[in-house]
Amino acid sequence: MFKKFLTSTVMGVAALGVGASIAAADVLEDVEDRGTLIAGVKADYPPFGYRDSGGDIVGLEIDLAEDIAERLDVDIELVPVVASNRMEFLEQGKVDVLIATMTNTDERAKVVDFVEPGHYASGTNILAPKKAGFTEWSDLEGKPVCGVQGAFYNRRTQQDYGAELIAFKGTSEAYTALQQGRCLAFVYDDAALLGQLENEEWSEFEMPLETIDESPWGIAVAKGEDNFREMLEEVVIDWHGSGTILELEDEYGINNTPYAKRMHEEYKSE
Repeated sequence: MFKKFLTSTVMGVAALGVGASIAAADVLEDVEDRGTLIAGVKADYPPFGYRDSGGDIVGLEIDLAEDIAERLDVDIELVPVVASNRMEFLEQGKVDVLIATMTNTDERAKVVDFVEPGHYASGTNILAPKKAGFTEWSDLEGKPVCGVQGAFYNRRTQQDYGAELIAFKGTSEAYTALQQGRCLAFVYDDAALLGQLENEEWSEFEMPLETIDESPWGIAVAKGEDNFREMLEEVVIDWHGSGTILELEDEYGINNTPYAKRMHEEYKSE
């Protein structure tokens, strides 16, 4: 499905303008030798990465991962990750690259190398029952709030707003806990929460607060993989400039986000 976004049938590494130096990068040598790009992706975050009715992992970021593999002329292997283990998988060499709804933060940048610019962005909000009546972040003080282990906004939710955070390994456990009343809200990325609100089962819930902390999502590679990172930077710029991200938002029923529109204007060809 992604061939329509490519400027040629398959864009080889040389076409990305980074020259033969890419071959010196260990991870790219490994990818070429095995003929497969191993990508860490989310499988619990519709519409960016989730399992379809047949159990396959699909979604907006999956399409992006497949595009990278196609440009490198290799197959792709998708490895599901969660917030609490994704950087560990990259550090341990279990995956070559992370495309996993991962916000680019200074703390995480100490562990992995992020591709600039970010391919997407989101902010922080909550999903809560309408009857809870939350209107301000300060309303969370002293309230049990579900979260996901490893999410960067957990600390602020606790320290700045006084919530009693209950952290779960994955989103499915957090959503279940919210539905069961074990917490009064779920703090998470607004992009994911908006996706949930499209489902009938969440008709009695809302995203009531002002979204805070809009931050870019970054593709991540292992520390020191500069050639791979630089190659991916060219790819992300191409996605923005060509309108690929905007088209994928349309395809997955997402209103074009301010970030995607800004980045398209910045990088589109005159």
